[in-house]
Amino acid sequence: MKQVLVIPGGSSFGSYEDYLRYLRERPIDLDFGSKKDWKASLSERLGSGYQVILPRMPNRDNARYEEWKLWFKRHIELLEDGVILIGHSLGGSFLAKYLSKENIAKRVRATLLVAAPCDTFRLDSVEFLAEDSLERFAKQGGAIHLYFSTDDPVIPYSELKKYQDKLPGAVSHTFDDRGHFNQEEFPELVADILSL
Repeated sequence: MKQVLVIPGGSSFGSYEDYLRYLRERPIDLDFGSKKDWKASLSERLGSGYQVILPRMPNRDNARYEEWKLWFKRHIELLEDGVILIGHSLGGSFLAKYLSKENIAKRVRATLLVAAPCDTFRLDSVEFLAEDSLERFAKQGGAIHLYFSTDDPVIPYSELKKYQDKLPGAVSHTFDDRGHFNQEEFPELVADILSL
């Protein structure tokens, strides 16, 4: 069975006061828990030949790289060689940084980054920003795919070019109508995983 580990997004702040301000000003959506996105349906779309693991990352509203690194490493230890890694938004930035700084104990078949900030983020934390060199990521990340949308209101489309410059072997996928990729279905990503 092929394994797919999905790291979802989150928020990270430069200071605790910035985090408190975010909590005071963030709009509350009472229907938030009822909305499904592509991550929730990925297992069903890929079928019985795939095991999709979607860990809850520690404190995703005020994420810290060291905490995520520890939790990710504990999950990786339980996986098989040939794992497919997917990171959405801050989760993608985390994977790019982790695979650039750390030696991963498993062979990675592919890494798919969806709307992942490279070295710019709408908040002021720098913990999850990509390293200057992504050479180690290119060596141990398997087949690398980058997914960006020109109408993303959260992550500027210009972040794609930064990844392309640092990862010239990556496959880029551009959309014009996906926003921050919070849609219920993501058939192109499913097709790419099935083709690996």
